[in-house]
Amino acid sequence: MNYLLPILAYILGSIPFGLVVGKLGYGIDIREHGSGNLGGTNSFRTLGAKAGIIVTLGDILKGTLAASLPLLFDTNQNILFIGLFAVIGHIFPIFAKFKGGKAVATSAGVILCYEPLLFVFVLLCFFICLYITKYVSLSSMVTGVLTFIYTLFKQDYMLIMIIGVIVAFVIYRHRANITRILNKTEPKVTFLSGKKK
Repeated sequence: MNYLLPILAYILGSIPFGLVVGKLGYGIDIREHGSGNLGGTNSFRTLGAKAGIIVTLGDILKGTLAASLPLLFDTNQNILFIGLFAVIGHIFPIFAKFKGGKAVATSAGVILCYEPLLFVFVLLCFFICLYITKYVSLSSMVTGVLTFIYTLFKQDYMLIMIIGVIVAFVIYRHRANITRILNKTEPKVTFLSGKKK
C-alpha cells in the first residue's frame, strides 16, 4: 500500500480535465489553442467561463482526492507527500504525453485537504492579487510565495518542505509568463475591468 498510493495519486493528477472538457464538450484540443496549456486559465480563454470553471474545479478536486487517499485507505502516509504526486501528475500527465498544466489549482486542492483555512488564505491572496494586477500568472506566483511565507510561521516542517517544492514547481512552470510580464506582452484578464483586449 505504501507504494500504491503515490501511484494512484499520480494517476489522479494526470487526468487532463482541460483536454477532456475541450474534446468532449467543444470538439477542441485545447493544446492547439491559446497558450497550449491544459489548465484552467487556458480553458477560460479558449473555451469560455463555463468550461474554465469546470476544468478548474476538476483540477482542484483531483488534488483534494489524491491527498485524501491516506485517509481513505487508513494508512499513516503523509497527506501532503501523497498529494505532491498529484501535482507531479498534473505537470507531467501520463494521459497527455507528459505535457500538462502548471499545477496551481491541483496544488490548491492538496492544501484544501490538508488545511482548509490555508486554502481560504490561498484563495484570498490569489483574488486580491488578481484584482490588483489583472495577471493570472503573476497572481499564482505571488500567492505561492505568500503561502510559503505563511508556512514559515507554523511548526510543521513537512508543510514547509512540500509547499516549498510546490512553489518552486509553480514558478518554474511560469518562466515563460515571467518573460512576457517583463516584456509587457502577458495577457490580462478582462472580466475585472470590463474591457476587451
